[in-house]
Order: sequence, then C-alpha cells, then structure tokens
Amino acid sequence: MRNIFLFIRRYFNFFLFLILLGLCLFMVFNYNKFHNAVFSNIANEATGKIYKQYNSVEYYFQLKRTNDSLVKANERLYNKLKQDFEMPDTLNKFAIDTLRIDSTEKYRKYQYMQAKVIGNSVSLPNNYIQLNRGVLQGMQKDLGVIDVNNAVVGTVVDISDNYAVVMSLLHRQSNISAKLKKTGEVGNIIWDGKKPNIVLLKDIGKNVKVNKGDSVITSGFSEKFPYGLLIGTINEIVLDKSTNAYTLKVKTASNFYNVEFVYIINNLKKEEPAELLKKVKKTNE
Repeated sequence: MRNIFLFIRRYFNFFLFLILLGLCLFMVFNYNKFHNAVFSNIANEATGKIYKQYNSVEYYFQLKRTNDSLVKANERLYNKLKQDFEMPDTLNKFAIDTLRIDSTEKYRKYQYMQAKVIGNSVSLPNNYIQLNRGVLQGMQKDLGVIDVNNAVVGTVVDISDNYAVVMSLLHRQSNISAKLKKTGEVGNIIWDGKKPNIVLLKDIGKNVKVNKGDSVITSGFSEKFPYGLLIGTINEIVLDKSTNAYTLKVKTASNFYNVEFVYIINNLKKEEPAELLKKVKKTNE
C-alpha cells in the first residue's frame, strides 16, 4: 500500500495533467459542434476499419463453412445425376438382379463421395494427392477422382483407415483412356514429367482432323470414370514421324495448383465386367 501512495505522489502532477486534459477535451468536443463532428468522423472511421478487419476474418471462416456445405450439397446432386443410372433390361432377364435399385426403379451405376485435399504435389516426376477419406468412410482403391468442376484429377492408389492417396494426372505411370470430343478418336492420356498443366494424348492417327482448343474427354472405356468427363483442351499438335501419329499436348482442365475439394467416383457395376474379362483371359492362356 505504501508503494502505491509513493507512486501516486511521485507522478501526481502527471496524473493531474491527464485528468485536466481529459476534462478539457470532453468540454471541447461536447460543447463545440465543429469539434464534435470532427471527433465523430475520426471515431467512426477508426471503428469502421476495426469492424472491416473483424468482418474480413469472420467472412473467411464463414466462407470455409460455406464451401464445405456447397461441396456436400454437390455430392448429393452428383448422386442424383441421370447419367449415373441405368434402366433394367426387363426383356432379357434370366435371373434376379442383385444390384442396388433406387426409388425410380433404375440401377445406380456411379456413386460419389466428397473429400478434402490435405496434401498435394505438382513439381515432382511422380505426383500424389492426399485425401481425408479412408476405408472407414467407404473409400476403395482404383476409384476415379474429379474436382468440383467435373475435371479429371487422378485415381486412388492406396488407402488407410482414414486417408487415401491419389495418383494424379501429373504422374509418369498415369494412363487414362480418353477421346477427342469432336471426332470420337480414342487415345491414352499420359504425363511426360515436364509442365504441371500439360498432359499428352497419344495414339491419334494423323488422318484425324484436330484443332487447337478441341476438348479431350474420358472415353468411358475405363471402369474408373464415366464417359464425357473433361480432361482438358488441345494446346499444341505435334506429329510423331516415327509412329505416323499425333502426340497432342493437352492443357488440363483441373488446376492442380489449387485443388481443394474433390469427388471420388465409385462404379458399383465394375466387378462384373472385370471378372468376366479376367475369366476370358484365363481361358485363353
């Protein structure tokens, strides 16, 4: 207590000055309209800036919640798309069909699940993407992955209980069946390990009419991706004289630098044709 009194006594004049200064300022701004207006403007501007910063921070977190909600809403919409269902062939039905059927009596062929990207590389010879979905969330290997704009991203190659690893298009072992949307010519999409926004479409005959800007889509020949998903657009046309075919440089539709959310595609009917093909190959060995 004694120290407090000594402190006040030592700085008494300073505290008295602050009190009188505050009283004077109060009287000036309270009883003088001009000064009151100036003070109000300054105070409003200061508080406005503070609120603006606060709202920016709040908006950032609110935007994140909104993005999460939109991704989940899109997942529900994906699972209702018409092209992801097939009508049962009742004219040639030999046995009871055990596939899942929805309320419209159509067979569901594709099912979608959203996931968040938690890791991604683009500058390595072989690039991978990590997702926050695993076995416990219904993830499987060899499933196709697309971004929120329906552009092809890659294929699931490994999973744990709660996480998955995707081999992106930017991987030298990536090989996806594709076709030119305009002509229907089929080829394979690979990556040469160079530019992270350019992949190559191989095996396109030189007799095919190709133009810069033409769309390249999934062929539908793979069990991983439905037909017609955008892979990219032709950026450059190169004639390989050794094979007498085009090598088309394709600018990827997906921006691998900022992939944040993706959708995993599960083909619910992939096992039957795969088993049949395996059986045929084994028979002919």
